[in-house]
Amino acid sequence: MLRVGSVVLRVDDLQRQTAFWAAALDYLPREESDDDFQLLRPRDGVGPNVSLDLHRSELHVPPRIHLDLYADDQTGEVKRLIALGATEVHWDKRPPDADYVILADPEGNRFCVIDAG
Repeated sequence: MLRVGSVVLRVDDLQRQTAFWAAALDYLPREESDDDFQLLRPRDGVGPNVSLDLHRSELHVPPRIHLDLYADDQTGEVKRLIALGATEVHWDKRPPDADYVILADPEGNRFCVIDAG
């Protein structure tokens, strides 16, 4: 049996991205950390880890892979994430009745906030 243990994001600024993703997901950094890698784990122990790898990489638009984050209060979560440093990504092909909002983290890595309510 396989399961997702961790999703790894390549980042340029490990401290800034650790602060953003830990606050965004309510995750905790693993106590032992390296200068070039940080594992974040769910505070409640449920769900996959998110690992941040300090490794310069080219940003692809559209990205080859992105996170879909489910929210009971999509509007509130989008506002909170923007206050943490995310930016909204406008896409002219997004349907008017879409149940998702596209955001980018402080380094431009895109993710969607899905209305799960």
